[in-house]
Amino acid sequence: MSPNTGALSGAEAVGDPVVAVPRRAIAARMSWGLADQAVSSLTNFAVGLAVARALGAVDFGIFALAWATFSAALNFSRGLGSDPLVVRFSGAAPAQWRSALTEATGTAAVVGVGSGLLSVAVGALLGGPIGAAFVALGLVLPFLLLQDAWRFGFFAAGRGQQAFLNDLICAVALVPALLIATQHSSVVGCVLAWGAATAVAAVAGCLQARTVPRPLRVGRWLRAHRDLGARYVVENVSNSGSGQIRMYGLGAIAGLAAVGAVRGAELLLGPFLAVLMGLSLVAVPEASRIARSRPQRLARFCLLLGGGQAVAALAWGCGLLLFLPDAAGAMLLGEVWPAAAVLILPATLSVAIAGLSSGASTGLRALGSARRSLRAQLLNTTLYITGGLIGAVWGGAVGSSWGVAIACTAGACGWWYQLRAALRSPAAASTQPAIQEKG
Repeated sequence: MSPNTGALSGAEAVGDPVVAVPRRAIAARMSWGLADQAVSSLTNFAVGLAVARALGAVDFGIFALAWATFSAALNFSRGLGSDPLVVRFSGAAPAQWRSALTEATGTAAVVGVGSGLLSVAVGALLGGPIGAAFVALGLVLPFLLLQDAWRFGFFAAGRGQQAFLNDLICAVALVPALLIATQHSSVVGCVLAWGAATAVAAVAGCLQARTVPRPLRVGRWLRAHRDLGARYVVENVSNSGSGQIRMYGLGAIAGLAAVGAVRGAELLLGPFLAVLMGLSLVAVPEASRIARSRPQRLARFCLLLGGGQAVAALAWGCGLLLFLPDAAGAMLLGEVWPAAAVLILPATLSVAIAGLSSGASTGLRALGSARRSLRAQLLNTTLYITGGLIGAVWGGAVGSSWGVAIACTAGACGWWYQLRAALRSPAAASTQPAIQEKG
């Protein structure tokens, strides 16, 4: 479990550090961030459960591979479009925000079409059920990435309620689509149903924002934000790519049922991950304010943030282990449950350590320590892939899950080492004003 997907560079995202931010405004941003992420993550949770129950372990493993591919494309799109939008145009004048939004969503659409065509080509080469799933994914990727870009765009404008509404529209549209798809017990049908519901929300985003994506302005957008986009792409793609490589490797080593078991265990932790990702929408900007106004308190803030998330993850996992009966687990995951149940403990430890790491990554983003953040991310990615694949050779899905837990622990040490070094660096004090002027 990598903790940094979609994180924002708060050191560049916040405004004048002298301006005091009312506590009610902070609470409102956090509330909408948590509410929106809750809807988004619970929708993904429902998709996973419906597919697991309808398709069984092997087909669910195929769906998990498609999901991992979507995650990689999503993080690429965010790095080029959504993250620079939030960094550079949060709180901008409406006309300026809308103009930037058309270019950022246009970038997401172009990335969606390009990655979709690649997915279709790969699917055609692979053939069989896996190939068909990748072809279906390629058809819906443009809508999946565009809907996510609308969501980030609304948060950039301080309109978290619009992001919440857009995800709610997607959730409502998903209900009949999944009911139809699961009746036919088809991976392709489930992927298309997921994409169709997202397409409804993507169109609704145009109506909410009163504008449309402009793909022809992608070149202009990339040139204007090349200093941010390249860095975010490397961090985001390495983060999600590690999960994708681990899933592909696990499938090759231990079979598709093992992939389905790992994905099933992750689904059980989905409600907690909704909270963790919702906090990521506001944690970095708040840490940036602390770094500028009271830098001596930044380390404490990061420790409390990471430690709190780790404790919450452990509490959720222990609740699953102690209070989730086999009958309830089988009702949720169907035949995937027996294999997923034995993975709850290592999956919980991985998420808890990832939460602890996110505290350090938040501090590095707030300080604008891009070089140290990238070093920590690349180390974490290398350890994650190595641990997951060596563990798969050693013990299939169980071995891979424990290998990832050990790797996340070592990666957390790297994150906190880099934050400690950044806090002690003489350049830390001078980094903030430079970034503020640039933003």
